[in-house]
Amino acid sequence: MGSLSSELATLAERRSEQPRVYADANIPAGVIDFMRARLKWDVLFVMEHDELRRAPDIEHFRRARDMRRTLISLDHDYLDDRRYPPAETAGVLVVRAPDERLLTRLLSRLDRGLFRPRGSRAARARGTVASGLPLDGRKLDANLDWTDAPGIVTPG
Repeated sequence: MGSLSSELATLAERRSEQPRVYADANIPAGVIDFMRARLKWDVLFVMEHDELRRAPDIEHFRRARDMRRTLISLDHDYLDDRRYPPAETAGVLVVRAPDERLLTRLLSRLDRGLFRPRGSRAARARGTVASGLPLDGRKLDANLDWTDAPGIVTPG
């Protein structure tokens, strides 16, 4: 049995059809709005929480895991497996794009190819798809050239 927050996070994860993400401070507010309004993602944005706003990266890494949310960032530091071990995460998604418009385009592709692949609802109903954490225990460094080809995700 885990902590109250981890137990509640697991329950929320099972009940939610939307991807649950933890967006760190370097994600632009306009992109947060896009994720919520257009993609219908359940987004916890650290800039909206006084106690998280200035927290160090390791705190965001741990909180995202404890809350069972995929951590989304522009910060390449999260790709350092020594500081941020893949096995200790609910998923890390580092995104790269030169501007907000292209970043939203990349996130739309990730929504279709990673968070909501074709047939996932039916597969989940059959119990053949895991939780809404497609990167659980793994990391993905995604840029505009990202494809959903096997082997793109770093194994955990």
